Amino acid sequence: MRPLKAFFVSLTVACGSILFLAKPSLAQSANSPAPQADHLDLTQVDRSLDPCADFYQFACKKWMAKNRIPPDQVNWWLGTKLMLWDQAVVHTILEKASADDPQRNPIQQKIGDFYASCMNEDEINKRTFDPVKPELDRINAIKNKNQLPREIAHLHQITYTLTAATDSGATTALFGFDSGQDLNNAAQVVAIVDQGGLGLPDRDYYLKTDQKSDAVRKQYVEHVKKTFMLLGEPSDQAASDATTVMDLEASLAKVSMDIVKRRDPANLNHNLSEQDLQALTPDFSWNEYLRTLGSPTTAHYLVMTPDFFKGVNQLIADVPLENWKTYLRWQLINVSAPLLSEPFAAERFAFYGQAMRGQKVQSSRWRRCAQSVDRNLDQALGQEYVTRAFAGDSKQRMLQMVDALKAALNTDIQQSDWMSPETKKAATAKLDKIADKIGYPDHWRDYANLQIIRGDLLGDAYRSGTFGLQHQLSKIGKPLDRSEWNISLTMPNAFYDPQQNSIIFPASILQPPLFDPQLSYPENFAAIGAIIGHELTHGFDDEGRKFDAAGNLKDWWTPQDAKEFEGRAKCIADEYSGMDATDGVKLNGELTLGENTADNGGLRIAYMALENTLAKSPQSRVDLNGLAPEQQFFVAYAETWCANSTSQYLRMAAQSDPHATPQARVNGVVSNMPEFQKAFGCKAGQPMVRENACRVW
Repeated sequence: MRPLKAFFVSLTVACGSILFLAKPSLAQSANSPAPQADHLDLTQVDRSLDPCADFYQFACKKWMAKNRIPPDQVNWWLGTKLMLWDQAVVHTILEKASADDPQRNPIQQKIGDFYASCMNEDEINKRTFDPVKPELDRINAIKNKNQLPREIAHLHQITYTLTAATDSGATTALFGFDSGQDLNNAAQVVAIVDQGGLGLPDRDYYLKTDQKSDAVRKQYVEHVKKTFMLLGEPSDQAASDATTVMDLEASLAKVSMDIVKRRDPANLNHNLSEQDLQALTPDFSWNEYLRTLGSPTTAHYLVMTPDFFKGVNQLIADVPLENWKTYLRWQLINVSAPLLSEPFAAERFAFYGQAMRGQKVQSSRWRRCAQSVDRNLDQALGQEYVTRAFAGDSKQRMLQMVDALKAALNTDIQQSDWMSPETKKAATAKLDKIADKIGYPDHWRDYANLQIIRGDLLGDAYRSGTFGLQHQLSKIGKPLDRSEWNISLTMPNAFYDPQQNSIIFPASILQPPLFDPQLSYPENFAAIGAIIGHELTHGFDDEGRKFDAAGNLKDWWTPQDAKEFEGRAKCIADEYSGMDATDGVKLNGELTLGENTADNGGLRIAYMALENTLAKSPQSRVDLNGLAPEQQFFVAYAETWCANSTSQYLRMAAQSDPHATPQARVNGVVSNMPEFQKAFGCKAGQPMVRENACRVW
């Protein structure tokens, strides 16, 4: 689980993580050749279609026809292929490291032995659920509610790397506890407490009363029942326990903060002393929890959702102890299931993969194991990945692109006709201070104190969780280390962190087709340039604009400028709320507002940077495939989003993902851009010419 940073904004070219698309899982044998790096192909536009009617179809229809979703994927696009390429590199690393070679260095030993443990499927199946049994027995031995804080702290430790912080909150048992920057003093690290404890992706899955939501809840209860039966419970007892889990999680959902409300950092900024925190939950001993966790003392806690904890206290008082023990057993077995015998992993996949996302078959064993190594030993694996896959000049090339995009955004700010000089000055100061984290960190995490035992997969994961959480908690009360990275280096992502005021591009995204020295200027600016622009714009979207240049939650806008911004942002929210996600489901324009603002602003400043570059290098203005440079730019941008997705996944994403669908990320942006309409000669009244075009940046 990454730190509970509600405002760590990803472009997410991975799940969870553009996050719109799921992690790679293309079935491939251990001996099959590595996938080839893909490249943009501007020749595949469908000239039988009018680009001004539906630009996404014009650019992507042929691609979509040729690239059907593999059975173990929920969506398929160029970014997925990049993820597969990255994972093939990881596969090679892990296969070599897993050989019991005395010449391995300590990092290779840890990642290799973890991977070897995971790949030993025969031994894992032989042990069924024996590895988790001591932890289940520990929960069953709880005698009274006073012991709940100690057990929850223990579960938070061992499951830390098996869970994730989401836009809805934590996914650890009952609530989340971590470290992160103080919203009012970004230079300081504090303890963060947040809502959590749900098995479904968001609170609304428990609260909505439509037919689809009701069906998902019934499927979830059946999944919980089947999992308890795998633990040896009789059918009637398992059914009763499943109902207990659903009832308790539904009660937690009722007191959880809405995902859209969570997008405003002011709604999450509550600094409480330990005494104040204890007053929220008099029936839950924070002293016992913190002592068990080994958390340092701190002047205050950032309690993101105080009302949630008031509700938790009532539940602790009202819900019988046996129900709590059932809930904790479920929380433990649910996140541990992928590392247990095949029946547990298969049952979990049947619900979360097939029912929830429409994935037909589970990914190959080695891919799941590679992801597990990355989740538990991300920087250890990242060191090996960077050595093998990151070209020496990529960082410098990337910094040149970043400088070009920053210059374009600065021009956009200065030319804005709706901002006062005072706000422009503050915006420019913030832009000037955006730090660039490119490729990999300057200092790698030290894993010397983490014990990885070959053959003890679940134990390795639990020890990794405890190690990871202790690493995070050790920062509490200390100044922020701005050089540290807390993301995977092997999964292609891009991020903007408003509290550090930095953009982060790990080595894994700086590969073709998104970052490709072979591309023309129009293609490069449309691919990696638009991603850079997207992340820079996040610093000035509806969330990012509320943080100053130092990363503090501080209002640096004049009242009139803030009002102007809100009006422009509402235009974008309303626009995307009218777009379809899948049959019968609309996008949530409020939920996706930040990402949509970044998409629109990012492509516009990438276009500005391209025009600036072409003006300095007129010999680069070359028509390709009958497309002028400006047309190439927009086609290349659309192609980076060409995708096929299952309807189940689109439905889930529309409810819990802050990113719009691929089609909306293309048509929604270009229909707001006069530059696009000029490039393709679109006329007023055509679908790609929005009558009341929205623009923030």
